Amino acid sequence: MTSFPDPVVLRRGSADPQAPLVVLLHGRGADEASIIGLVDHLPTGPSYVAVRAPIAEGGGYAWFANRGIGRPVAASLAETMAWFETWLDGEYAGRRSVVLVGFSGGAAFAGGLLLAHPGRYAGAAVLHGTLPFDAGVPVTPGRLAGVPVFVAQGDADTVIPRELLDATWAYLTTDAGSLTTTWRDAGGHGVSSGALAALGKWVGER
Repeated sequence: MTSFPDPVVLRRGSADPQAPLVVLLHGRGADEASIIGLVDHLPTGPSYVAVRAPIAEGGGYAWFANRGIGRPVAASLAETMAWFETWLDGEYAGRRSVVLVGFSGGAAFAGGLLLAHPGRYAGAAVLHGTLPFDAGVPVTPGRLAGVPVFVAQGDADTVIPRELLDATWAYLTTDAGSLTTTWRDAGGHGVSSGALAALGKWVGER
């Protein structure tokens, strides 16, 4: 198994160990500093942590090796998910409510974590990304039954392949069985002000 470094983490919000935890997962080739600013648009009350992905890539970091944009290598995804959950268990053992918020590559990683262990998380936001189809995690009907999910997409997104975006939207609004909140606008590969407002409302409800 690959040996990864301990995660680099930025923390904001509540220091109360009983507060809900919101974990922010950045996009491919970025880092934790690129996503921590989302906290400015999210409710006060939770603890927020932005985690650096473990694989160095392109001046930034990635959550998994891939075989094309939005298509994780299954073995790599399994390793990094195990690394993440080992950290989470050690750093935030006993935290009752953990919500994942991922952008782009971080969205695929958040989706993988949720699909692998749907009962572990209080919900996940998939922002301008795809679920990790054909990557070793179950994507079966009813897999996310009753789990809150937020999905945001832009019609002009040309970074993530359109067929993966469409498959993600279709799964999360039908077969998954999740309690899915959707946001769609005409934008590209970036979180719009409208999506941020909708995300903030969704996080507050968790």
